[in-house]
Amino acid sequence: MLVTSVRPAVSNRDWPRPPACLPAERLDDPPEGARVAVAGLVILRQRPGTAKGVIFVTLEDETGIVNVVIWRKIYEQFRRAVISGRLLRVTGRMQKADAVIHVIAEEIEDISGMLDVLVRGAATTG
Repeated sequence: MLVTSVRPAVSNRDWPRPPACLPAERLDDPPEGARVAVAGLVILRQRPGTAKGVIFVTLEDETGIVNVVIWRKIYEQFRRAVISGRLLRVTGRMQKADAVIHVIAEEIEDISGMLDVLVRGAATTG
């Protein structure tokens, strides 16, 4: 089982918003099955032994958290980003069930390089 948790201190005012990404607080807006892009810091990776190869990732942006489901086929395609990415952009389909919202990953991009923008912004304002 793979479980990691990292929770860096982040300032909302300098958060680097990747283009065309939906903030976590707006995940209620798109309908079930809509294709969306989200981005955030990886705060949890979980690969339960009973999940048949499914990986669950929790991302956090300046407005909240996003639950991402990564099926084995997608994991194999984007393995490096899933394992080592600290800041991810995920494109996928919305799944809503009993007030729980998930993004079912179709594409995963490691955008950890954007963290440099965040760090530089925090250094100049702090």
